Amino acid sequence: MYRYLSQKKLVRLRLTQRLALWGMALVLGALSPARAGELPLLLAKTIGKDTPVTQYLVSEKLDGVRAFWDGRVLRTRGGGKIDAPAWFVEGFPAPALDGELWAGRGRFERLSGIVRKERPVDAEWREVRYMIFELPGAPGSFRQRAGAIQRIVGEAAVPWLRAVEQFEVENRAALERKLVSVVRAGGEGLMLHRADALYATGRSDDLLKMKPFHDAEAEVIGHLPGKGKYKGMLGALRVRSEDGVEFNLGSGLSDALRRDPPPLGTIVTYRYRQRTSRGLPRFASYHRVRDN
Repeated sequence: MYRYLSQKKLVRLRLTQRLALWGMALVLGALSPARAGELPLLLAKTIGKDTPVTQYLVSEKLDGVRAFWDGRVLRTRGGGKIDAPAWFVEGFPAPALDGELWAGRGRFERLSGIVRKERPVDAEWREVRYMIFELPGAPGSFRQRAGAIQRIVGEAAVPWLRAVEQFEVENRAALERKLVSVVRAGGEGLMLHRADALYATGRSDDLLKMKPFHDAEAEVIGHLPGKGKYKGMLGALRVRSEDGVEFNLGSGLSDALRRDPPPLGTIVTYRYRQRTSRGLPRFASYHRVRDN
């Protein structure tokens, strides 16, 4: 079979086969009964004041729905299947892919409505792109994996399958100027991925986010009754953060959400400016329910 292939094509074929096997091994491990729940993906920390930004590749932070391609179907961060149309994933490459389903800046609510439907609407999915930023389980540094993503996406030739653009900055001032530019254009912020990092999972300094505000996730553990104009509705969500801190989250809730609040156990995203000495977020505001 391989005898008539050029050396270059043979190397690429074997690399693709290895990536497919590594990706499927990762997926099978993630979805086994012993590790049920969220997929073991790389998660971001917040950039620090002394982060050596020249050691990172930078990209725009896309406000989309995290999606993992396991070689057969798209899955959410929580491991659930995304009901994408068959034509949308037809032609996707064999290697596992990690990225965001995205419909453009400022269109998260529209995108979420499209992706959540059990019966996908073809016309709506024509608005969606799958933006790839990682090759789960693949060898080499992130710089090498970013190059491999460009090649894999290019060879797939699927119009809505895209590689997230990665770029470098010369210093912190240049990074901050880029952040201002992206936010003014309607973007959320920036992502920084350490260029020499091997693939890993979990929350790590290998992947950092930079935004004009902080955000985090918390579990809803209680519903507090409203008072005054909110009497008979939700007053605030009682939540527990990832590090075990409990607090009330009342700002940012719409009237519709106060009438029909997220159930206990739901993971929500909130935004804040800074933390107190006790670890409580200051000026915390509800953002949205996390897509699982």
